[in-house]
Amino acid sequence: MSATRLDGKKIALEIRAEVAQSVQKFVEDGNAAPKLAAVLVGDDPASQVYVRNKERACEKAGIASRLDRMPASTTPAELLARIDELNADPSVNGILVQLPLPQIEGDGPALDEREVLDAIDPLKDVDAFSPVNVGLLMQGRPRFLPCTPHGIVQMLHRCDIETAGKHVVVVGRSEIVGKPMAMMLAQKDSTCGPQTANATVTIAHSRTSNLKEVCLSADILIAAVGRPEMIRGDMIRPGAVVVDVGINRVGDRLVGDVAFDEAAETASAITPVPGGVGPLTIAMLLHNTLLAAKLQSGQ
Repeated sequence: MSATRLDGKKIALEIRAEVAQSVQKFVEDGNAAPKLAAVLVGDDPASQVYVRNKERACEKAGIASRLDRMPASTTPAELLARIDELNADPSVNGILVQLPLPQIEGDGPALDEREVLDAIDPLKDVDAFSPVNVGLLMQGRPRFLPCTPHGIVQMLHRCDIETAGKHVVVVGRSEIVGKPMAMMLAQKDSTCGPQTANATVTIAHSRTSNLKEVCLSADILIAAVGRPEMIRGDMIRPGAVVVDVGINRVGDRLVGDVAFDEAAETASAITPVPGGVGPLTIAMLLHNTLLAAKLQSGQ
């Protein structure tokens, strides 16, 4: 068996075109263009690339963007003050703080990632990291959906892969991907309808003692554990769908959490790395920024 490649890049472009069309209508109806503010602390090269890609994506979709660069020596008080300014700025609809935050230089207090994310106004929390938005998701009435899990739901839907009644194994328990992914697929409905929800979901992780056995039970396997090629071909049931969220640099290569060549021999469909899940994250960030602008304008 040779797995079908799930082209996340192509699907992301479709979603971005849809968002651009909706933004155009939103502006034509007399509203200001949605505006996304990004805060970048320090000079991490990967973070700079991610922020630049987000800026370009905003421009193409007709969304205004603002980048606040702050030095790695920024104190917690300074960063929280900047977030307060953005919260109070009526022209800013969405706020994101690029992660990871750098370790503070010198003997000053460290930047607390959780404290920083909690400071963002839930109505402008387009990453959906606020405990308010996480709580709404848990109750099945989300305001914003986390970008990467929502992108995966969109991809499964647009590739005609149903999750209803299926066993989905999520390998990884992060607050950004693993936990919200499991919760979204276990809900009774989704933004794409009940067929891309209603799954029986198992959360596994690097310390799951029988990880291979658990993975082999999956109709759909979602790997988001952050370990290069940890999921091998013999951990995948023949015909399973494999979604690889990981992106890891190994030497001069970018690899996922799944050993792609091995998995592709067994799976029915699989996402590549790069070009799979990654582009969907930015597409859904644009979607959330437009949604935030609509909510703040009373729509």
